[in-house]
Amino acid sequence: MKILITAFDAFGGEELNPSAQCLKLLPDQLGQAQILKQELPTIFGQAVGLVTEKIRQVKPDRVLHLGQAGGRSALSLERVAINLADAKHPDNAGQVPVDQAIQVHGSAAYFSNLPIKAMLEAILQAGIPAEISNTAGTFVCNQVMYQSLYLVDQEFPQMQAGFIHLPYSLAQILDKPGQPALGISDMVRGLEAGLDLLVSRG
Repeated sequence: MKILITAFDAFGGEELNPSAQCLKLLPDQLGQAQILKQELPTIFGQAVGLVTEKIRQVKPDRVLHLGQAGGRSALSLERVAINLADAKHPDNAGQVPVDQAIQVHGSAAYFSNLPIKAMLEAILQAGIPAEISNTAGTFVCNQVMYQSLYLVDQEFPQMQAGFIHLPYSLAQILDKPGQPALGISDMVRGLEAGLDLLVSRG
C-alpha cells in the first residue's frame, strides 16, 4: 500500500505550519504501507497542480492531506470539500480569489471516501482530541481536498482521499492568549493512530 501525505508551508504571517512539522515526524513506513510525503505551497492553483502531478506519478492507494486551522481545538477530520475558492485573506502569492469554481465541470461537492468515523475512533482511543468537521473552508486546504476527490471521481476510482485540519501548535499561541493548541508530538500520535487504522484495513 502507498499512502501519500501532504502538508502546507507557513501562511498568514505565521512562522511555521504544524502540518509541515507533523509531516516531517511521520514515519516513512507504517506496517506494510509506504508513506510518501509532499509539502505544498499555500498558493491557489500551485498546490493543486503539485497534488495532481504527484497523484498521477505515484498512484497512491490513499491520500491524506494535512493543514492548519487555527482556532480549532482538535484534529478535525473533514467530511466534505466544496467546489469553491473564496479567500478572505491573500495566499502566499497574494492571490485572493472570490467565488471561483475549482473545477468548472466538477460536482458541487465531494465527500471524503476515507473511513473517517473509524479513524476518529482510533485517534480518540489514542487519547488525542478529534472531531468530524463539516467544513474544510474555502481556502487552499479545501481546494486541495476537492481536487484529490475530483481525481478519485474522474481518474482513480480505487483511491481514497481526505483531509485532517490541525490546531495551532503550542509554539504558535505564545502571542495568542486564549487560543486552543496541541503539542506537535500529540498531533503526530493522533495522526499515526489514524494511519494505523487505514493500514489495518488494507
